[in-house]
Amino acid sequence: MQAQSRPSRRRTYALLASAAGLATAAALASALPADAHSGKGHGHQHPGRYQDVQLLSFNDLHGNLEPPSGSSGRVTETQADGTTKTIDAGGVEYLATHLREARKGHPYSVTAAGGDMVGASPLISGLFHDEPTIEALNKLDLDVTTVGNHEFDEGARELARLQNGGCHPTDGCYTDKKFKGADFPYLAANVLDEKTDKPILKPYWVWQKKDVRIGFIGVTLEGTPGIVSADGVKGLAFKDEVETINKYAKVLQRQGVQSIVALVHEGGFPSSSSYNYDCDSPGAGSGISGPIVDIAKNVTPAVDALVTGHTHTAYVCTVDDPAGNPRMVTSAASFGRLYTDTTLTYDRRTGDIARTAVQSANHVVTRDVAKAPDMTELIGKWNTLAAPIGNRAIGYIAADVNNTGTESPMGDLIADAQFAYGRELDPGTDLALMNPGGVRAGLTYAAKGSEGDGVVTYAEGFTVQPFANTVNLQDFTGAQLIQVLKEQVSGTNAAAPKILQPSANLTYTLDLTKTGADRVVTDSVKLNGTAVDPAATYRVATNSFLAGGGDGFTTLGQGTGDLVGTDDLSALAQYLTANSSATSPLAPPAANRITIVQ
Repeated sequence: MQAQSRPSRRRTYALLASAAGLATAAALASALPADAHSGKGHGHQHPGRYQDVQLLSFNDLHGNLEPPSGSSGRVTETQADGTTKTIDAGGVEYLATHLREARKGHPYSVTAAGGDMVGASPLISGLFHDEPTIEALNKLDLDVTTVGNHEFDEGARELARLQNGGCHPTDGCYTDKKFKGADFPYLAANVLDEKTDKPILKPYWVWQKKDVRIGFIGVTLEGTPGIVSADGVKGLAFKDEVETINKYAKVLQRQGVQSIVALVHEGGFPSSSSYNYDCDSPGAGSGISGPIVDIAKNVTPAVDALVTGHTHTAYVCTVDDPAGNPRMVTSAASFGRLYTDTTLTYDRRTGDIARTAVQSANHVVTRDVAKAPDMTELIGKWNTLAAPIGNRAIGYIAADVNNTGTESPMGDLIADAQFAYGRELDPGTDLALMNPGGVRAGLTYAAKGSEGDGVVTYAEGFTVQPFANTVNLQDFTGAQLIQVLKEQVSGTNAAAPKILQPSANLTYTLDLTKTGADRVVTDSVKLNGTAVDPAATYRVATNSFLAGGGDGFTTLGQGTGDLVGTDDLSALAQYLTANSSATSPLAPPAANRITIVQ
């Protein structure tokens, strides 16, 4: 697979020397028997002391069975001369081929995932409550995954159905065969039923082949309730990630399992957007920042590696554990564009991983390999069922409407659509705000298929807005509105700002040279060119997630005069239909409503 996976980094890291007198990593390496990686003993009569176990992993698939379009379907690769190039990547037909090829020659191989396998999915999966994605993951031979926040988009009961099978409670069965559920366990160690105080799914799982055993503990971010609708997490408690992992690491050790991998649906931000960036290289500093760093620094040394996700970034880094020893922390971006190949060297004498020999690298899921026929068949089956709905044209665009940047053209377009719909619902509507996390993709001018350049289909719109939130109207004072804007860059959003996408009539300045709430220049906030009056009342359109105070916007949960409208995708489709045609396509918004000072 070397030619197919593109140039990629293989890295080995060394532990600090032990008190037993191994003064250097070289000395420790020389202490390993010659058959350390052969899996065979002298004379090939018995297994050797060391056995290489291949750990393949990926994260944040989000039901992207077909190759993602636009920037969502590309990765950046750094070349030997320091330049970068982009590579088209992703699609389960190709992911299956890459994983199956990677497993060849590795009799000890386990495949794990870092959460968000489903949720916020394109139409082919989302329309059928992600049953197609579970079927695809079964065919991929996924062994285990943790839950992510999006596994709770439809609540714990629906998550249990994805695990155990059965027809949807309201939609019924989509085919003549009953949905059988996941062949692999979902792990949810830190997600407790508030009534029983017990995990809603298995907290851990042990992979075993012959005498080799590796335990997996799965957790999602403790802050899941703040980024999922209230109905999705009703009756659930989300506990601290580190405390939970440490708790179950002890449980596994008491059962004699010394090799442990944590699947953590929380992530970090590497210093480079290139998937093959060496974040442990000299001069790179820590190479990674964000919540996963503190988690990795505090998770017990009993855990040998962390497979992570959530931030949709790519990294293969080492972060010191509490004992000061480096430990591998990986993430494979999102949407099935990458997979991580990690070699864990299992010590049969101790039952633990010899961390001196751990190797890991991210590989691109290129589209220059043969498609897996079983995945092509699966996609064809579900596309046939979705076609009557998905192929309907809802509008026309003159160019790509990208979902990139602090303020994105796609986010602005959605805000404009919700503002227009709000004005129909209540002519007194003053503005609209859209959360960036609710914008899952952009619109591509030359989309796949045969519908014609510039045509926006319902399926493409669904990919952009798959959550089925409603458009809600609420009243806020001008002071509250300004506070909402400050909450973008303060409180829980201080470290990782969530910049709301505004309708065209709201403008302001964001000064990134300042810190916290001061980054919003208060006297620059204007509506229709006039300064917002702190004492006046304004009617604001948002989606139902924001109207409930989601994403750390607590002030948006304090509005009055609530009025609930249609779902947000219908509002977008209605806007595109009304404002575009084949002869007069819609131009992408200029994304110039927020003036950014850097």
